[in-house]
Amino acid sequence: MNSSNADTVPAINKTAFACPHCGAYTTQYWHELYSKSIDCEDKKTPHLFFPDMKDKVLQDFKKINSDTGRTLDKNDIEKFCDWFEKQCSGKPFLVNIDSTWVPCSVNNIHFAKCYNCSEISIWVYDQMVYPCKKIEILPNSDIPEYIKNLFEEARQIVNSSPKGAAALLRLCIQYICKELGEEGRNLDEDIGNLVAKGLNPTVHKALDVVRVIGNAAVHPGEINLNDNREIALQLFDLINLIADQMISHPKKVDDLFNKLPESKRESIEQRNAKKTGKQSQ
Repeated sequence: MNSSNADTVPAINKTAFACPHCGAYTTQYWHELYSKSIDCEDKKTPHLFFPDMKDKVLQDFKKINSDTGRTLDKNDIEKFCDWFEKQCSGKPFLVNIDSTWVPCSVNNIHFAKCYNCSEISIWVYDQMVYPCKKIEILPNSDIPEYIKNLFEEARQIVNSSPKGAAALLRLCIQYICKELGEEGRNLDEDIGNLVAKGLNPTVHKALDVVRVIGNAAVHPGEINLNDNREIALQLFDLINLIADQMISHPKKVDDLFNKLPESKRESIEQRNAKKTGKQSQ
């Protein structure tokens, strides 16, 4: 089913919705939470695990089991390594505890486990707080990877920090301009040059509308206090428009041209060379 359908949108009162992790419209198993305080003498705060701690933690794990007289087999070690990798990932996950007693329940916090991918979503009252919701605007597939990463980060924060997202998106525009042969210093000049190279002039107007260029502009990557979610959403679309016209379309034309027989390509290139020679005279 299409995840854009209202029936598939994640909500606290549904037993099935489009998983925010894998996207599958499937059953979600809801869980209540319980807690116990961290009150050990040598542990007063949450303890986090990092990859470089693996050897020491494994040694401690072996020692604890040895002290209790338990012998670990290969399966035990594999389970431990799997648990440790999940800890280091930073993502919430489930651990079975051999206990039926817990000190207290945690109210207004729940999580749902996806039937398809087993990942969990965490909810505070009626709002999903993990994973962070992303807007549905995907980056143009032909944008360089490092620009896509900025685009994706902006998607991640646009709802909570539209000003921060807009700053990241200005950086995206700056880097795209550099990829297209411009200096990437003055967006007004860069976009003007791109218009001369074939960028639709209406995109230039749109950039003016959202105050990305001109006298009211801030430098790429800086926070503009006038930015809001609407401006950030327009910037997502503008980046894709620029990439579509200046990267994707030429790429598609080149692909079509390269599929022509070699003799035909040579004939066209010779014709174009003659035209260029006549124009330069």
